[in-house]
Amino acid sequence: MGTATSEQTTIKGMPGKRYAFFPGCVSKGACKELKTSTEIVAKHLGIELDELKAAACCGAGITDDVNKEMTDALNARTLAMAEQKSLTLLTQCSTCQGVLNKLNHQVQTNPAKRERLNAIIGESGYQYDGTVEVKHLLWVLVDEQEYGLSKLREHVRKPLNGMKVAPFYGCYLLRPSDILGFDDPHRPTSLDELTRALGGEPVHYGGKTKCCGFPIQMMNPRNSFRMAGNHLSEAKSEGADAMVTPCPLCHLNLDARQPDAQDVLQSEGSLTGDIDLPVLHVPQLVALALGYSPKQLGMQTHIASTKPVEQKLAGG
Repeated sequence: MGTATSEQTTIKGMPGKRYAFFPGCVSKGACKELKTSTEIVAKHLGIELDELKAAACCGAGITDDVNKEMTDALNARTLAMAEQKSLTLLTQCSTCQGVLNKLNHQVQTNPAKRERLNAIIGESGYQYDGTVEVKHLLWVLVDEQEYGLSKLREHVRKPLNGMKVAPFYGCYLLRPSDILGFDDPHRPTSLDELTRALGGEPVHYGGKTKCCGFPIQMMNPRNSFRMAGNHLSEAKSEGADAMVTPCPLCHLNLDARQPDAQDVLQSEGSLTGDIDLPVLHVPQLVALALGYSPKQLGMQTHIASTKPVEQKLAGG
């Protein structure tokens, strides 16, 4: 597998659009390889990331269950940080973009709520006027008004020829569609189009737009793992060599808990063999096609081995 050196990256990267980068908390903990691969892709393509290092966790499913207004205030503060820089906010996590976009819509359409939240964040020196757009990395790569697939294709050095990829969209990237408006929640195409642009073949299966099961993992782990296992086994039965997801929380349930999902399906008799399906983050899939090695992208840290991907790309 050919690799792109830092020197090559510097040469290839041309001055491009600048974003206020909100990496989220999972990419700094359980999925550090997501942040690493995002930064590699951005630098290679000339996308400048101005990281919001003082931003707090979006609180999805954690703080919002305890104190909704505090969570809204923290996210309004994050939006205000991007607004101070006059930049679009870029996230690499579908869950983060879902939470931030939902609050952004509320602040933009509800002056009373905006005033109340500004009174809270004003104590720490921030004010949010509702002018920021929130975009996921996938949207930026696909949208011709941002970066676009036409430019991305020009950078492909190691096409994913012969590699069948199962796109897993999950929940927050597509819904609520009336607020997001980027992709069709029933027949999404963005991940499929990205896969084709990289030279791979998207695999169609019924579970790609369903929930991964992560939100109920603590309350009902068996059902959570069953959901993940069903998506994985269905994708593999359709010929997938790997699955790709735009959400690190989906990645945790589909990759880190894949052994648990396998155990549940096997104990219920719906699975006879092993799942053994590699699950990649969006920027990892992109960076592989740009010529970076699995090691550079932290793929050795995954629970489900990514060796089959390496062998496929090497023609083995």
